Amino acid sequence: MAKGYAEGPAAEEAEARRDALERGELLEEPPIERPAVYGSTADAPERHFLGWLDDVDPDKLFASGKAWGMTVVRSSDTG
Repeated sequence: MAKGYAEGPAAEEAEARRDALERGELLEEPPIERPAVYGSTADAPERHFLGWLDDVDPDKLFASGKAWGMTVVRSSDTG
């Protein structure tokens, strides 16, 4: 009789991860996410990455007319 969700690749991966933790092995950490500012500029009217929120002030960019349509999303800092 099938075990449903408790079999297959996902179950095998979970079991391997649990075994590694029990052996005290360090597992790869998930990437750190931080707020990223996306928007449009005159040079690049399509939505693109403008900078990290701690480096870029979207309100000042909009007020200056240098960028518009800005959104802040959580994104991985890939270096």
